[in-house]
Formats: sequence, structure tokens, C-alpha cells
Amino acid sequence: MYAVNVRDHFMIAHSFQGEVFGPAQRMHGATYVVDLELRRTALDSDGIVVDIGLATQVLREVLAELNFRNLDEMPEFAGKNTTTEFLARVIFDRMAARIAAGDLGSQALPGSHGAGLKQMRVALNESHVAWASFEGDLPAQT
Repeated sequence: MYAVNVRDHFMIAHSFQGEVFGPAQRMHGATYVVDLELRRTALDSDGIVVDIGLATQVLREVLAELNFRNLDEMPEFAGKNTTTEFLARVIFDRMAARIAAGDLGSQALPGSHGAGLKQMRVALNESHVAWASFEGDLPAQT
């Protein structure tokens, strides 16, 4: 399996519900470094996994929806603990939707680099010693 990784970051504010979170139950900020890994079994006709510049651009657009936001105020997260693990899945799902929409290319376009992507991994690094991730298969593209 071939893989390409692109990296960006975003900053949020949020709080958690539940004794397990201790002082993090109070409002606090977090800056996440995000690693997006895209995988495919064979390189495309140009010898690459995906256009790195395009992958970076789409990741930046997905993260912009969360950047500098108080997640506690976002209706889609109401009643949910926006843990690092939870956010890794949110970003995975949003990137998967963009890939499915052809934002990294589609098989209908000759030479399109997004066609053939099989798996993805999203890792959110809270610090140099702690991170969480979500990974899975991508749906087949048409």
C-alpha cells in the first residue's frame, strides 16, 4: 500500500461533560496538528498517490470549518464530547465526503489523482506526546 501524508493545524475552544475529564470540563482551548494520510494499492499513471497540493488545499478547507470556533456553540456537536478521537472521525468523514464528491479527482477525469484512493487515516496531535486517530476504507469511486 502506497501512502502520502499532508499536515495542517487548527485551533478550537470546547469543554467536556463527565467526571473523567477533570479540569477539562471547563472551557479550554486546543491546537491540533492534523496528519492526513491517503493510501492506494497502486500508483496512478503519473506515479503518485494523490496531488499533494490539492490534498493540502482540501484539508485546509475542511479544517477551516472548525478553526477558531467554540465547538460547544456548534449545533452539530450539541450534547457531544468533542474529544480528540471524536474530532478525528469528524474530519475523516468530511474528507471522505470531499473525496467522494471528486474534490481530489475522479475516475471520470483522465489522469485524475483522486481515483483509486482506498484508505485514509486522520491523526490529531494534541501535543508532542499525545494524539488520537481514525482510519478506514474509502468507498469505491465512480
